[in-house]
Amino acid sequence: MNKKFKVVLCGCGGISSAWLESAKKIDEIQIEALVDINKSRAEQVREKFNLPSEVSDDFTSTIKKMKPDIVFDCTVPSAHPEITITALKNGCHVLGEKPMAENMKSARKMLETADKAGKIYAVIQNRRYMNNIFAYRKSIHSGKIGELTTLNADFYIGAHFGGFRDEMLHVLLIDMAIHSFDQARYISNADPISVYCHEWNPKGSWYKHGASAIAIFEMTNGVVFSYRGSWCAEGMNTSWECSWRAIGTKGSILWDGADKINGQVVINNEGFVREKEDFSITVENELPYHHHEGVIREFIESIKTGKRPMTDCHDNIKSLSMVHAAVKSAVTGKKVKIDTIL
Repeated sequence: MNKKFKVVLCGCGGISSAWLESAKKIDEIQIEALVDINKSRAEQVREKFNLPSEVSDDFTSTIKKMKPDIVFDCTVPSAHPEITITALKNGCHVLGEKPMAENMKSARKMLETADKAGKIYAVIQNRRYMNNIFAYRKSIHSGKIGELTTLNADFYIGAHFGGFRDEMLHVLLIDMAIHSFDQARYISNADPISVYCHEWNPKGSWYKHGASAIAIFEMTNGVVFSYRGSWCAEGMNTSWECSWRAIGTKGSILWDGADKINGQVVINNEGFVREKEDFSITVENELPYHHHEGVIREFIESIKTGKRPMTDCHDNIKSLSMVHAAVKSAVTGKKVKIDTIL
């Protein structure tokens, strides 16, 4: 019989539903308590998912009382350091929402606390757990287009959230681009070296700050990654997973962020524009579990085996460094080296 892991979920806003929809499919998880500063919101979530969980508006007292194995941190970004560090110090493993923190100092402290406590802290970068990104990454590194030199991502969504995001500084870079930057690291098998970023808030934006940005990253292995994004782009929206172009020494592969992956490779060495051959990639169902469920299941397995999950804080802090280096570049107008951030 599998061990039941006692879980306290903190933060019962809209994103918690995605976590709980996946958690209910995993027999090893028992949601012992739901915590939110607005207790009635926790009660609504308990009712929605028909959970026998306790509800509370006091996180610290709840984990001291319940002594859970795991904390799911679904709070707003500004609360992540306090929730994560408190949980780790009280003997809990933590799986948290992105981004790790709103600044690198807090993120480093969270990582150091996890190491000192001997606990696993990972981030729910659910976009790594998709059959389409797996197929795209595999096709890039198959050798078909030669050696990867350039990776481009476009993200254009007109997203009307309301709430904290409307007031948030660097809202696109801090709250959303972490997904795209983490995807870029995963797709390219490369880590960031430096970045130049321009951020602005377009006319007509319903956000107060920084709803659009363009960033150029130098990566290891000679790869250049460029990102163009906006959260106030109405019409012709991309997918939430971005629209991607990978350029290699022998050809290119496009991915629309959904299930369309196609490319071209050069087939001879003559002519002003060389002759090319089209190809497409069929997305196979190669991953056993997807999105949030994939992250949560790997996290549970990591606790049982001691093997760090793919989105462990030691890896994810590299994606976060891309965010905060881009923010620093946008503020200063200068190119920023990643090692000055990490």
